[in-house]
Amino acid sequence: MNDLNLKKTDYLSKFRIISFYCAAAFMLFALLGLFSNGLKLGLDFTGGYLTEFSTQQSITQSKMAGLLTSYLPDTFQLSSAENGTYWSVQQADNDISLKGKAWLSDFSQQSGLTITPQDAIYIGSQVGEELINQGGLALLTSVIVILLYLSLRFEWRLAAGAVIALCHDVIIVLGLFAWFDISFDLTILASLLAIIGYSLNDSIIVGDRVREIMKRNTEKNIDTIINLAIKSTIVRTLITSGTTLATILAIWFFAGESLEGFSIALFSGILVGTFSSIAISVTVPQLLGLTADYYHKKEQDICQLP
Repeated sequence: MNDLNLKKTDYLSKFRIISFYCAAAFMLFALLGLFSNGLKLGLDFTGGYLTEFSTQQSITQSKMAGLLTSYLPDTFQLSSAENGTYWSVQQADNDISLKGKAWLSDFSQQSGLTITPQDAIYIGSQVGEELINQGGLALLTSVIVILLYLSLRFEWRLAAGAVIALCHDVIIVLGLFAWFDISFDLTILASLLAIIGYSLNDSIIVGDRVREIMKRNTEKNIDTIINLAIKSTIVRTLITSGTTLATILAIWFFAGESLEGFSIALFSGILVGTFSSIAISVTVPQLLGLTADYYHKKEQDICQLP
């Protein structure tokens, strides 16, 4: 029985190490996409014209996109709601973009659709730049607060593992948007903040379990301790992730185009966050030299103080 448990421990340890290097490769691939393609910033950040209108009949997204492509002089972003009867058209801020609602009447005659103008607004590039600065500041502030919290709660190698796992999750999601050229807007930025919290929660749960086992079982090696921590938390992690993913899928399928990017970001972020809490957050401390008797030695040093 002991030999069987030892083989299982060796298998899990090898799986974690292999998963760690796979995660590193995924992160490098995501960074390559970010540096080569960049993010496709939405109207919230770049500025431009937003025109909203409704149609009497329900139309598919592909058909409406084809009609608008033959009419609008420049590239645009199209989203729909209410079963293909309510439409939003986003155009860049340049000299050839069609402004306001006036062009809708001509488009209605040309396409043969019964169109009712709803709203037309202009978002200046200065506002978009301010949103980028504020969004970046929000992300930076959250990371700094997280670092302070982890430095107080965990041994530095466990804290480093949680931070690296967090950075991995955010970079993977950003790389996904860069490679697939998905529009990045304020809803995606909000989802990144949610992913940070979710990733940190998973990493803290596993790291806290590692710390508890290390305090009670100083005779075990670090591989065994980490594997025990993962086994004791994996069911809870999978249940939490599964129920959250089911909710996000419902939003993805039923909330319409406006929240599609938000759903994609959260869905992918939770998947990679669950993966990184096992492959990175507890593997990095081991690679950095965390030993099974760390807390035992710490208690001995405290007792020896005058």
